[in-house]
Order: sequence, then C-alpha cells, then structure tokens
Amino acid sequence: MRHIDVYLDFVSPYAYLAFERLPHALEGLSHTVTYRPVLLGGLLKHHGNQAPAEVPAKRAWVYRQTQWLARHHGIAFDPPAVHPFPPLPLLRLALACAGDGTANRFVAGTVLRHVWTGGDDPNDAQRLAGLAAKLAPRLDPAGAEVKALLRANTDAAAARGVFGVPSFVVEGEAPIWGLDALPMLRDALK
Repeated sequence: MRHIDVYLDFVSPYAYLAFERLPHALEGLSHTVTYRPVLLGGLLKHHGNQAPAEVPAKRAWVYRQTQWLARHHGIAFDPPAVHPFPPLPLLRLALACAGDGTANRFVAGTVLRHVWTGGDDPNDAQRLAGLAAKLAPRLDPAGAEVKALLRANTDAAAARGVFGVPSFVVEGEAPIWGLDALPMLRDALK
C-alpha cells in the first residue's frame, strides 16, 4: 500500500476539482491519503510566483477552464461570490478539527464544497459559523496552535518542493502538481 500526501488550499478551484476526481483516478489501487492544508500564498511567495488571479488574462482563463472541467466531469460547481478570498479562516478551521496538521476527507470535502458550490461568500460570518458547527473543531481555529500548524504545513510543503495546489507527494518522491496530473499520480502508484 502506497501513501499519498495531498497538499491543498481551499481558495483553488483546481484543488476542489482534483479532490472530487481523486477517488476515480485511484480506483482499484491500494493507497492511503493524508490531506494537508497549506497557504497557497505562502508557497507562491516562497517560490517567487504570482497567483493566477493576479494576472487578469490568466484569472479569466482559470474561471473559464474550471467551469468547463466541472461540466466535463459532472462535478457540481458554482464559484464563490468573492474570489479570490482570504482562505485563512477556512484553512485554520480545517486544521482545528484534527489538531495534527491534517484534515480527513470529510473535513476537506465539506470545506471545499462550502466554497465551490452555492456561489456564496465563503467567509460570510453566518456561513462560517454554520460550517464550524458542522465540523466541530477540537481546537480554537484562531488559536496560536492552529496558526502554527498551518505555518508548519506550508513550510514543510515548500521544503518538499511543493509550489502549487493541488500537489501530491507519494512517499517522499517529487511532487506531482495539478488536476491534469492525476493520471501521472496513478502511474506513480503502480
């Protein structure tokens, strides 16, 4: 059985689409998965990259392509009213649930769907309170311990060569990046 670390930030539509496609991509293979929330902005800064949303033409392409990809794969997709948005509250909430630097599949999926279905502001206070009630975090999402977990995850990901999300690392090998690399991930597990 091979192990995969999945690095994701809830602000990325590609992370959401890859999350939804991952079970299909890995069907029939013996594997375990650990989801590791990271701050995409921190990874971009570390590697000297710009966020796609900072480049107007790229931002328009991302929105157009992700809408098409969602339709093509039959994935519910209704982007948030505000994008990009500050992902910190969502990242911290996810990390507060386990308290060990990971998010299980239920937590990761619940947060991703909170953002990428419904078309609402993901950081709306009332919606965030409802999400927190559903997830029942063990730790205070605004606490120092959770902030340290996010920082540690992001730093560890950068040290492993992760430069974007979603990224997949199979047992310490070089990162595999992006939704379109799911077939490559499958081959890496064979």
